Amino acid sequence: MRTLRRAAVIGSGVMGSQIAAHLAGSGISCLLLDIVPDTLLPEEEAAGWTKEHPSVRNRLAVQAVERLKKARPPVLYDPRFAERITPGNLEDDLHRLSETDWMIEAVVEDPDVKKRVLRTIESVWKPGIVVSTNTSGISIRDMTADAGEPFRRHFLGTHFFNPPRHMKLLEIVPGEHTDPQIVEFMADFCERRLGKGVVVAKDTPNFIANRIGIFVFLTTIREMLANGLTVEEADAVTGPVMGRPGSATFRTLDYVGIDVLAHASRNVERQLTDEREAALFQTPAIVRELVGRGWIGEKKGQGFYRKTQGAAGTVYEALNLHTLAYEPVRPVASASLEAAGNGRGAADKLRALFSVRDRYSDFAWNVLKHTLIYSAEKCGEIADSIVDIDRAMKWGYNWEFGPFEMWDAIGLENSVRRMEAEGLNVPGWVKRWVAAGNDSFYRRGDGARFYVHAGTYKKEETRPGHLSLRTLKEAGKTVLSNGDASLIDIGDDVVCLEFHSKGNAIGGASLEMILRSVEETEKRYRGLVIANEGKNFCTGANIAELLSWAEAGAWDELDERVRTYQRAVRALRGLGKPTVAAPHQRTLGYGVELCMAVDAVLFSPETYFGLVETAIGVLPAGGGCVELASRASRQAAPPDDLQPAINRAFDAIVEAKTSTSGHDAERLGFMRAADAVVANADFRIHEAKQLVLKLSRDAYVPSPTGKIRVVGDNGKAVLLHRAYEAFVSGRFTEHDRKVAGKVAHVLAGGDVPAGARVTESHMYDLEREAFLHLLGEEKTRQRIAHLLKTGKPLRN
Repeated sequence: MRTLRRAAVIGSGVMGSQIAAHLAGSGISCLLLDIVPDTLLPEEEAAGWTKEHPSVRNRLAVQAVERLKKARPPVLYDPRFAERITPGNLEDDLHRLSETDWMIEAVVEDPDVKKRVLRTIESVWKPGIVVSTNTSGISIRDMTADAGEPFRRHFLGTHFFNPPRHMKLLEIVPGEHTDPQIVEFMADFCERRLGKGVVVAKDTPNFIANRIGIFVFLTTIREMLANGLTVEEADAVTGPVMGRPGSATFRTLDYVGIDVLAHASRNVERQLTDEREAALFQTPAIVRELVGRGWIGEKKGQGFYRKTQGAAGTVYEALNLHTLAYEPVRPVASASLEAAGNGRGAADKLRALFSVRDRYSDFAWNVLKHTLIYSAEKCGEIADSIVDIDRAMKWGYNWEFGPFEMWDAIGLENSVRRMEAEGLNVPGWVKRWVAAGNDSFYRRGDGARFYVHAGTYKKEETRPGHLSLRTLKEAGKTVLSNGDASLIDIGDDVVCLEFHSKGNAIGGASLEMILRSVEETEKRYRGLVIANEGKNFCTGANIAELLSWAEAGAWDELDERVRTYQRAVRALRGLGKPTVAAPHQRTLGYGVELCMAVDAVLFSPETYFGLVETAIGVLPAGGGCVELASRASRQAAPPDDLQPAINRAFDAIVEAKTSTSGHDAERLGFMRAADAVVANADFRIHEAKQLVLKLSRDAYVPSPTGKIRVVGDNGKAVLLHRAYEAFVSGRFTEHDRKVAGKVAHVLAGGDVPAGARVTESHMYDLEREAFLHLLGEEKTRQRIAHLLKTGKPLRN
């Protein structure tokens, strides 16, 4: 069985080093090589080093690894993973390439440089080693035109999108000589081990995502200028209301680099033989002007936008494309944008945008119609199917929908009719498909999705290990459901509790479903998974509901609601069947407390996990404090000191710390020996189900509950002193200190002697009482109201 344990990345620039970081985060040891510097730095000369000193010769790769450790936002899942990267240089360490399983060339995007590096690699290459190039659009065929046949069979493109940790798409691009078995293996390996969304692209200019993406950027610029829109107006239209990221068009270009757009457009233009198509990729004059001025985006401090500091604080400015002067960003509003903003979901927003005709919806239509037609023209040329194109744009550009999914959303037949009425040339295969009576490119049925392929509907194959809750619900597998949550039969007598409220926040209906799910699982199933396919796993409790009751003085109702939060957690812990949670993305507050109540947690790599209640002036009251105190008690046998573990729990809670990844949850004390990270988030529900089955087969016995040994009065004094130091240093406000005092009281077990053993019920009562007391504070209610209104925390 082929596997990849050791890799080498050649080129320690931004992309090369971050690819190495991603490999290291995936458990692969990695050699990172770069050229030998030809000059000494002043500090190297001062140290008396020569050009032959190892630290000089390895300097570029060593510096790259150090940058990885300090990068913000983090590019390593855990700083310790940097130890899996070995820096070196292409002269002294060239021979070590032959000891690896996979070599990745990631040098500058220049065909001649890449060819030279690949010739060097081939000189030490051994049969069986996979070799790939990280390129955004240079021909795979041309790169190895002079290479030997065995080398070319093992060579392919692996285009990681930037940043490699966060961007899901990986385009695998075979050359005409690449062994198909290697392509198949690499696609599977990169999906499962690296957690990537893999699309196999054809060896055409800029491959799939950047071919379509660059076309869209250039089309947007042309249509913006033709319609007289400003930069901020164009961004207001081409962002979330069209199912695209909030950075829209021009903020995205500033982040990526306007020079990168210019380079990518030239790359396509010079490779195309069709003059009409090549003209579509000509670099716009405004882009050439900005590149010439060095105004290429965030890396130079200005591009289409600029951020400056004025007397009143930060000033955000947008470039006036006519005067090339920066002006304050102005709010943008219109009837079409308002209609789209009121839509629920990307498809509804898009339809609402076009339901009102004004200059903004006309601009959006002009951009979209060209995008859809070009995507249809390229189907078969740049990719084998519409599915590959749609996946590439969703995974590579963070679109909610791919082009063909968007086409279905706005209505295929009507939109084609409008395009033709406006004189556009709709591709023949699309017209034939519509003429045959089909009203969509995709359809769903029989628990599957089908897509148009070669003039008929073809079933979209489900990837092994990918379990879709949506598909199961369409197949009638829902066991229980209400407006906020559902219980779904996922096969083999295992059920999954899915939240689908706004933000997946937990309110009354969700709590009801948790309790009903526990009861149903106990009676009829082998075990329970808690997972969903929403944007975030759970953003916490429904704080709007809690605030409204607090302001109305409905303290009995609040007391009962907090008791229900606790009852749901305790019911999960007391379930006599295995329970596994599979969180992803934002998992906060009560979402964390639910995860802490189950037998095992399978984190997605991108899980931001934390008890953040103190940020709004309360504390965890769904068992978070209880569970952390209980873990400390279980892990420290008498006469071991409980205080260090309680101090760490205190700091995590009062500072509202959130993990920077699934792996990082261990640093905050949230990960146990039974917990793990699943490399590909798409597989986490399947893996959670498999773990439930394993626990069930292994004669499952629930974790025993018992009394909790606490730090008591003495330990509380230690915690209160930590809060005092934070207040004196200015890190805490007076209200922060008051909240921290309540956290200290609960974690310490209340007013009891050090080492006392207390019941869980005692601890839950302390939590509930402290929570309700803090909710009665005016400053707490101000914090909650501010967060609900602005989405940002208030320090008062």
